Amino acid sequence: MSEANQPIKRALISVSDKTGLLDLAKALVGHGVELISTGGTAKALQQAGLNVRDVADVTGFPEMMDGRLKTLHPKVHGGLLAVRGNTDHEHSAQEHDIAEIDLLVVNLYPFEETVAKGADYANCVENIDIGGPAMIRAASKNHAGVAVVVEAADYDGLLKELAENNGSTTLAFRKKLAAKAFSRTASYDAAISNWFAAELGEDAPKWKTLSGQLTQTLRYGENPHQNAAFYATGEKRFGVATVTQHQGKELSYNNFNDTDAAFELVSEFQPGDGAAVAIIKHANPCGVATGETLLDAYEAALRCDPVSAFGGIIAVNRVLDKAAAQAMVKIFTEVVIAPDADDEAKAVFAAKKNLRLLTTGGTADPRGHGQFIKTLSGGFLVQSRDHACVEDLDLKVVTKRQPTASELDDLKFAFKVAKHVKSNAIVYAKDGQTAGIGAGQMSRIDSTRIAAWKAEAAAEQAGLPQPLTNGAVIASDAFFPFADGLISAADAGVTAVIQPGGSMRDDEVVAAADERNLAMVFTGVRHFRH
Repeated sequence: MSEANQPIKRALISVSDKTGLLDLAKALVGHGVELISTGGTAKALQQAGLNVRDVADVTGFPEMMDGRLKTLHPKVHGGLLAVRGNTDHEHSAQEHDIAEIDLLVVNLYPFEETVAKGADYANCVENIDIGGPAMIRAASKNHAGVAVVVEAADYDGLLKELAENNGSTTLAFRKKLAAKAFSRTASYDAAISNWFAAELGEDAPKWKTLSGQLTQTLRYGENPHQNAAFYATGEKRFGVATVTQHQGKELSYNNFNDTDAAFELVSEFQPGDGAAVAIIKHANPCGVATGETLLDAYEAALRCDPVSAFGGIIAVNRVLDKAAAQAMVKIFTEVVIAPDADDEAKAVFAAKKNLRLLTTGGTADPRGHGQFIKTLSGGFLVQSRDHACVEDLDLKVVTKRQPTASELDDLKFAFKVAKHVKSNAIVYAKDGQTAGIGAGQMSRIDSTRIAAWKAEAAAEQAGLPQPLTNGAVIASDAFFPFADGLISAADAGVTAVIQPGGSMRDDEVVAAADERNLAMVFTGVRHFRH
């Protein structure tokens, strides 16, 4: 491969996104570059007074079939693929009147945007670009002599390269452009493949493709010796991918992970259901509560585990106001995420320069579909989002005593929270707030005991006469395999239980509940979260 700089004498420009087009074309003309173009791009350049040769004039064939056929021609692809300095290639090009193309500027039909807008099947298919990816791949393969640009963000870099190299491009620059171009076509094909799979209802297609667009390069990963970056997939879901950061230092890998966990949890409580606040530490909630106002909800959530809340992530389910903001800044917090924040709240946070304030534009739909992906050695696991909501479940009372209306409200609240706690998960709740949370233990009884212990510690710190577990309810993300966990919860003062059921010892567990006059509800749905 030649290391020589390659002068740009002829450029083919065909773009659906016209951003920066005229400035680029005028600058290329200023470098003496001949312009070839297609359809709407050619028209835009001609209207700007630029001398443009239509691709139909190059190929000798008119654009036809509603624009489907225009660049798929040997005189286009030969101009892109001919190896500079190869005598056989040069002879073939001369024999068939094929002129070399030194620069390709193409951005693709807006397939992803068309799908995102909810277009019908036919419109989505019509926005699958064929000629664009074919040209991009040809130019990228032949990057020894051809430069290829696939997004407007690289126009300035291209012009800078030409200015510094007397109208030429360096091999290093062309390699960088080619790498990006292949990534773009791969991402484009992945979007099409995944759309087709969804249209056909294929949950596990033969070939699974993943793609994302770089949003942010992070300082490091979970630990300083690890590299990390955040990629957006284009999923239509409010959350960390849609945030506007109003202040504070750059988000870290762990910030992204914990903030996502916090916002997904708080979104279980939609704004119309009342104010809700979730405080997260290491992807697990250390306090969740609902209330009349965000301030009420925040103070109740903080009471559950104020020690762990220090340096945590706070998520709210409605527009953040001044009163809640003033309370939140009293302790050190890494991130606050909300659908929006009013100007007074933003002013409160402005005094805390290291605190990140993020707004998403809305809450996530707890019933929304999507995918979770986890990498393993040599592969990855894919599963659908856990979109089961307790309000939609067929709840079954299995004990002699029915839960009271207030107990049932707390049971539903606790089960929503347990859905977002690492398994084995136990959540004590009372009056719309968590009283104690046990997460990620190897045995369920240990989670039950830890949650009760945390409730006792929080009560002692707050100067309460007894922990909130007294008279509380308990939620378990999966069934109680033995009665011991239930008995431990009863000893802590709970009056009602919600769990999936399904254990071989369900009868034993129900009998233990009846002996203690507890109400127990089975959901029939498990919420493991590993």
